[in-house]
Amino acid sequence: MNTLYACWCRDGADAARLRDEHLAAHLAHIEANLDRYAVAGPLKDEGGTNGSLLIVKATSREDARAFLEADPYFHAGIWPTIAIEPFCAVAGDWVGGAAWKGARSG
Repeated sequence: MNTLYACWCRDGADAARLRDEHLAAHLAHIEANLDRYAVAGPLKDEGGTNGSLLIVKATSREDARAFLEADPYFHAGIWPTIAIEPFCAVAGDWVGGAAWKGARSG
């Protein structure tokens, strides 16, 4: 059974240049694995992108890590720091309201 995992991938020092260089391969990886993502996208600050937040479907934390390590951004050194935690979506638009009131949960 798949569980959702919140994955916070922090960008390294040379990430801006590396992101541009490896973007096409990264997007191809995402497209090839769309069924494994609940949602994914870059984290932004005033200076641009500083990381990525990905909610992925995996059988374990190790499976989630292996999945992230297969991403070209990881291989390029863009994400030197990755935090992975089990995630349970219980409220909000994407969940369909509040899970405790009968909405579907993730």
